[in-house]
Amino acid sequence: MATFRLATFNCENLFARYQFKENFTGNPSQGWSINETTFDILDEPQKKVTGQAIREADADILCLQEVENLPTLERFASRYCAPQKYKHRLLIDSHDPRNIDVGVLSRFPIVSIRTHRDLRTPNNKAFLYSRDCLEVTFDVDGGREFTVYVNHLKSMMGGRAETHARRKEQADHVAGLVKSRWGAKLQGNFAVVGDLNDYIDPDTALDVLVKKPLVNIVDRLPKADQWTHYWAGGGEYRQLDYILLPGPLDKAQGNPVPGVVRKGLPWRASDYTGPRFDDVGENEPKASDHCPLFVDLDTANLL
Repeated sequence: MATFRLATFNCENLFARYQFKENFTGNPSQGWSINETTFDILDEPQKKVTGQAIREADADILCLQEVENLPTLERFASRYCAPQKYKHRLLIDSHDPRNIDVGVLSRFPIVSIRTHRDLRTPNNKAFLYSRDCLEVTFDVDGGREFTVYVNHLKSMMGGRAETHARRKEQADHVAGLVKSRWGAKLQGNFAVVGDLNDYIDPDTALDVLVKKPLVNIVDRLPKADQWTHYWAGGGEYRQLDYILLPGPLDKAQGNPVPGVVRKGLPWRASDYTGPRFDDVGENEPKASDHCPLFVDLDTANLL
């Protein structure tokens, strides 16, 4: 295989729920067993469009955010992503109060997994990562390995400035993780990916991650196309999703330019004037408020 595609996508509330089976007449005071319920994807019309966006991205390694649990990911992949042949599926439950986690769908076998879900903040008052920093290594080409660090950092809900410190604490730790494994020059085959929940300006919490030797490859897109998220509340188009490559690998790959799949955005995101999937609505159904972000990497030019 000459190239492989790496992608990240916040698929927005990929939930499933238990429902009572038809004609169930249990006694609530006595409870009931799980055998008397059914388990299925919540909001099927919306998740059908989410699946279309994933198929359009056609990634070999797809890193996801906002997935409820592994059974949900398994059911979703089987129902909506079957043509992608994602045989390898991974999610480790973490501590988010909304039960949203990071996960992976892959055509490549997983070599190793490292979770950071139980790390504590320096003051020991909370978990450092509510959604984990999931470190996963894949065999991408008969023994050639590639590692991803899948993240979903603290959101800006409650105010960007008010949440800055927590997000920076997480970003700083991710930077320390990659430095401790790959050295100061970050000489290795890996990427830091995910919804980092901040954009780049003088007030960003991501400063340590988007500086050399890590490279924010979205910077190579035209300025008007450097957004991956639409926030209806403020009418804002921002880059919140990232694929960060280490400088040496980025150079070896010839400074690749990423792609963004926007066909699943609702029509209210009017700055995007390109084609959309047939089932997309004014507000919903939609694939997500985020867009899949992807890049193609050449296995021959891995370090």
